[in-house]
Amino acid sequence: MELSRRTVMASAAAAGVAATALGGTAHASPTASGSRKPVKEPFGKLADGTKIYRWSLENGGTRMKVLNYGGIVQSLELPDRRGKYVNVSLGYDTIEEYVAGTTFFGATIGRYGNRIAKGKFTLDGKAYQVSVNDGENSLHGGAKGFDKRVWDIEPFASGSDVGLHMYYTSVDGEMGYPGTLKTKVTYTLTARGDWRIDYEATTDKATVVNLTNHTYYNLAGEGSGTIYDHELTLAASRYTPTDAGLIPTGELAKVAGTPFDFRKAKPIGRDIRDAHPQQILAKGFDHNWVMDKGITAKPVLVATLRDPVSGRGLKIATDQPGLQFYSGNFLDGTLVGQSGRTYRQGDGLALETQHFPDSPNQPSFPSTVLRPGETYRTTTVHSFGT
Repeated sequence: MELSRRTVMASAAAAGVAATALGGTAHASPTASGSRKPVKEPFGKLADGTKIYRWSLENGGTRMKVLNYGGIVQSLELPDRRGKYVNVSLGYDTIEEYVAGTTFFGATIGRYGNRIAKGKFTLDGKAYQVSVNDGENSLHGGAKGFDKRVWDIEPFASGSDVGLHMYYTSVDGEMGYPGTLKTKVTYTLTARGDWRIDYEATTDKATVVNLTNHTYYNLAGEGSGTIYDHELTLAASRYTPTDAGLIPTGELAKVAGTPFDFRKAKPIGRDIRDAHPQQILAKGFDHNWVMDKGITAKPVLVATLRDPVSGRGLKIATDQPGLQFYSGNFLDGTLVGQSGRTYRQGDGLALETQHFPDSPNQPSFPSTVLRPGETYRTTTVHSFGT
């Protein structure tokens, strides 16, 4: 596996990855009349009067609702083996809850996904201090990252695809990060029902970038209970252990013989309460798995998730070298979801494709540096089926 220090930039071909990257696991036929442009509706207002909208998309049997606030996936509806639809993503009913929330439900994450130790890094000999919002560390871009920003959204229907182009410009110095970063994120629902995310960004000054999505999944349905019976597979022989602040130590530890071994499908709950020191620190799983494939020009299958009761399944392909599996350890029963039920520990999980946490401070990790004249491009494909 290639783990040499290199930039995030992929070839231009990666941006045009085929929707059938996983070979396709369609659960329904395309919409009868072909792709249909997303429908826009009001969702609420921010305290300053800014209007927030929600776009509804449907294609290939997949239904999705997206907010221009944070690029948030507010709802993702999938059928079970009998054709019954439920929302499989955790989230809220109101914009006020998303503004107040700290769980990143469904959000587009940036400028830097995951953690940066003490919010500090040095780039080209200059020290930077970014927003600290997770104890002494920076998490998911800081106190007001991309998840708390209003995005410009352009809906589209192209051939058999339907989706949203989302744009946000992060100015030089925002949350402490250098450079004006122009970001474009495209959500596409294909005729097969796949959800593809294409990320692009350019900068006018050297900076660090690590974009991802933070949808929490429960394939049995949001608010239905824990995900401990879900069966997970991760194509990773190693993971990155952390310190007490969930910052990687720099070690690439083997998963063999530990609860972190998901190379063969197993229920998430089987080993989640083992007394492994790393699980005690994280209160479960909240770690970066090192994908065996490394960085690739096009998305490669890295994760599968299946709910044995409903039959719903998810496959994730990415060109990224890492994946953060978070088992919802800090959901504490104080949040109420769209189902009207509270979210407790383990009621949802996130599978975030990414470069490794704290990469700006870890010379042995793949680099997240983006420079003027370069274009950050990365793609992740979610395929659903029964």
